[in-house]
Amino acid sequence: MSEEATTHETVLIAAFEGWNDACQAATNVVRHLVKQYESHEVRHIDSEGFYDYQVARPMLCHASGRANIVWPSTTVFSITPPSGGRLYALIAPEPNYRWQEYCREVLHIAEELDVTHIITLGSMFSDCPHTRPLPLDVSDGDHQCECDREYNGPVGIPTVLGMMAGNEGLAHTSMWVSIPQYLDSDACAAGTLRLLHELDELLDADFAEGDLPKQAEHWKAKASILIRCNDQLHDYVEHLEHEYDLEEQARQEASPGAPQAEQLVRETEDFLRSIG
Repeated sequence: MSEEATTHETVLIAAFEGWNDACQAATNVVRHLVKQYESHEVRHIDSEGFYDYQVARPMLCHASGRANIVWPSTTVFSITPPSGGRLYALIAPEPNYRWQEYCREVLHIAEELDVTHIITLGSMFSDCPHTRPLPLDVSDGDHQCECDREYNGPVGIPTVLGMMAGNEGLAHTSMWVSIPQYLDSDACAAGTLRLLHELDELLDADFAEGDLPKQAEHWKAKASILIRCNDQLHDYVEHLEHEYDLEEQARQEASPGAPQAEQLVRETEDFLRSIG
């Protein structure tokens, strides 16, 4: 993103716990930014009417000798990034009810904060190996990622919010990182780091990584130990690695600038000159 675009855009990053947040990779991006930089809460959306409390249960919390009930809620933070500018981040459990009304409330907050660009984050379980860079799909109003072009099926609140934002004339970017489905317990710092790097590239924000690289290496080491202790899982991961490498090779060969692509362009130009 250019310096001019960064200067004039006010960005809202949104991540939701639950179905859209495999191994907390997406919501931990927001937690990381809030932890790393000066931040404060600027808006809330009350939980009443949006949540099934038997699914998203309120929590009992003791503080200063008193017991308090903490209800599931939506919180919007104002964050001061190192590059300056205006950045907001939303974190919430995915609502159970009244999604369209909920998204209208989010978009109303975005309007109050003069937000011009909404970025939704998600993480999903997929057949991918932990030994390779975790796949990342990014789409915006002009360019759809491969999964958006081909996918037909259930969607989560990030997709609904993004489409409603687009209908309101806001710029919207969707980022989804894939998490190995055979590692479905611990938080995946590698996925969080992958999303953070993509955000950094998009916003040119120079975000601090903190201890995420160390956590990501620990996650990868634990996964490798698990694989070594399970022959069947070891064979499965080797199969995923083979499929990943083949797809990556195909992408590189088909990408602009690849030798095969350049040769095709030259042959096409020669042909056009011969009939000109």
